[in-house]
Amino acid sequence: MLRMFLLLLALVSGVSTGRALAADTPPDMLARSTTQEVIAILKQDQEIKNGNMHKVYQLVEAKILPNFDFNRMTQLAVGKNWPRATAQQKQALVTEFRNLLVRTYSASLTAFTNQTVEFRPLTMKPDDTDVTVHSEIRQPGGQPIPIDYSMYKTSFGWKVYDVTIDGVSLVTNYRASFASTIRQKGIDGLIKTLAEQSARGGAQPAPRSGS
Repeated sequence: MLRMFLLLLALVSGVSTGRALAADTPPDMLARSTTQEVIAILKQDQEIKNGNMHKVYQLVEAKILPNFDFNRMTQLAVGKNWPRATAQQKQALVTEFRNLLVRTYSASLTAFTNQTVEFRPLTMKPDDTDVTVHSEIRQPGGQPIPIDYSMYKTSFGWKVYDVTIDGVSLVTNYRASFASTIRQKGIDGLIKTLAEQSARGGAQPAPRSGS
């Protein structure tokens, strides 16, 4: 379940189609069009299909990461412990969390096969700056999985800062793991743990019972 969770976050988090265009594109349209483009790349690129991880890393860096707000994601994931961190520690946390997600998402992208993603119509007011885009993933022989994307508007367009799959938030999932590590090892210990997980190729939060 969590492997699919991370795959979906990677898919929807965006292909950069130009800052000016992205800044003017409604969040649901941006999510839909970028998901379709990433899926097309995954299906057509033979090197990615053959498991070329260097090519996958390039795809993630160039096409997906520009639409993340890693600072906000990290702050939300660290939660109440964020104000305790020094400026240097905060920067290190953002850097290591970003590195971990790059490795994890890259591995998840290689698992894509015959899934499809459908988006529900989004109702929003002209002055809304924080919305939830609802969708679901459909896979042969399985039940549809509901996916909610938390996005907010910035001067550079809409950014993803959290994803919820079947009621489980990515940020909340990491927050519990991060809090436990900080209690045991402190903030520097969390930074070291993230770096070690990234070096091993990524790690995922512990799944819920039954996942």
